[in-house]
Amino acid sequence: MNQNPTIEGIYEVCIGITEPMPMIEYWQQFGYRIGKTGELTAPTVNNLYGVNSNLRSIRLYHQNVDHGLIRLMVWEKPTNEGLEMTSMRVLGNRWATTLTTDVLNILNHAEDAYLTGLPIKCTFPQWEIIYKTDKGRPFFDPAVGVREMMLLQPLTRQVLFQRFNYTVPEYGKINHASTLKTSQFTHAGMIVQDDSKETLQFYEDVLGLLRSRDNSETSYESSEAARQIFDLQPGEKFTVTTFDDPRSSTNWQEARSGRMYIIRFPEEIKLQSCFEQSQPGCLGMSLYTYRVSNIKYYFERVKNSAATKITDIVNNEFGEQSFSFVAPDGYLWNLISK
Repeated sequence: MNQNPTIEGIYEVCIGITEPMPMIEYWQQFGYRIGKTGELTAPTVNNLYGVNSNLRSIRLYHQNVDHGLIRLMVWEKPTNEGLEMTSMRVLGNRWATTLTTDVLNILNHAEDAYLTGLPIKCTFPQWEIIYKTDKGRPFFDPAVGVREMMLLQPLTRQVLFQRFNYTVPEYGKINHASTLKTSQFTHAGMIVQDDSKETLQFYEDVLGLLRSRDNSETSYESSEAARQIFDLQPGEKFTVTTFDDPRSSTNWQEARSGRMYIIRFPEEIKLQSCFEQSQPGCLGMSLYTYRVSNIKYYFERVKNSAATKITDIVNNEFGEQSFSFVAPDGYLWNLISK
């Protein structure tokens, strides 16, 4: 067994539910399939996740990838309804992003769902220039960018994007056999407020993640997608910091998916705090996990940091060594042993 301490990209996005079949069928359209299943009784669940409920979980795999997976957490007694259709500009927000080759097809389904009366909110896929390249002549040279849309439902909070005229080979693997022609989750997002950026040091200094992008500013005036997805108002802006699998690269063409995407709003903007609706026991997207080797190494590092509510290392519902903690920015995390 490899005892060298290593950490990978975001391993799972965990979704609290009460009925598994509708969610399994939904994610199958995005190329996921049923993998491991497991159960825990309430006392162990309370030790690991701080929830007084029996738990049954189902891990969903996506092709042969080792990150960007889904864990459906079936709670016998969920603590609350979760984030539901709450705005994306709240503290505690969690969402997951997926690459697709047909974003308009997903928009078609979302609009059909809306017309049938299902609770759903989506934005039109806006044109965004993610990576700065030499500008060509419109209608003559390739247009390099993405179409990006948001899709909110009571149990899922998604951003989907389609690339045009560029590739990042290790950033998202499309399952072409899936109905919606989508990849695993390429990154997961959070909202923070910390003008000093001190809380973000935790991810670099304690967990050893690669800070691949920092202080990238987005304003109301510069991004139509940000206006729609994050309800930016005139004159408002936020900055983006990203943390990657250490095997990734700051060269965007060599980046690996599994990214943590942090949107930092200025402290002067009043944001609602929804941490109580986005942690284990809640319904909807409520937890992210990282997979590590030498979990005791990471346990000691976290224990000697500014993290709080650190649990003991116990076996999770899949029989894997695991522990949880709250990072200095207020988000609850779970680490899993490889």
